[in-house]
Amino acid sequence: MNRIYIENRQNKITLTPKLRGLLRRSISAALKYMKFGMPCEVSVTAVDDEQIKQLNAEFRNKDSATDVLSFPMSDGQIDQDGDGYALLGDIVLSLERCREQSEKYGHSFERELSFLTVHSVLHLLGYDHETSKEDEEEMFSFQDKIMEKIKL
Repeated sequence: MNRIYIENRQNKITLTPKLRGLLRRSISAALKYMKFGMPCEVSVTAVDDEQIKQLNAEFRNKDSATDVLSFPMSDGQIDQDGDGYALLGDIVLSLERCREQSEKYGHSFERELSFLTVHSVLHLLGYDHETSKEDEEEMFSFQDKIMEKIKL
């Protein structure tokens, strides 16, 4: 059983129990598809555009809001806590940006939230679409297959 912690630090979009369940389901589906075989710990924080803009500026030197930020706990070597849980890292999601993108792309808020979560989990597992065209194709292929499993 994985430890998935969800914190809501925004008040523009209600983070319902159903959406919290979707976050957990999306993380679990990504880990299962990627055959990550050990129990792990992941933290998810819901923020608004202003908060994610501040984080993006601080950690990526980009003065703009973004949809999701991933903060892996390690560079290649996955650490475990004293209970044997792999510490994967933190996901920060802008629910405002998620809503905007769902409208822009013509699909549900739930689908966009799930997609961004899956995308971020892949980053926590070490995948990076910004390193090469091949890495981008591989990561996006995994995303598509995981989203098919989630059926959104």
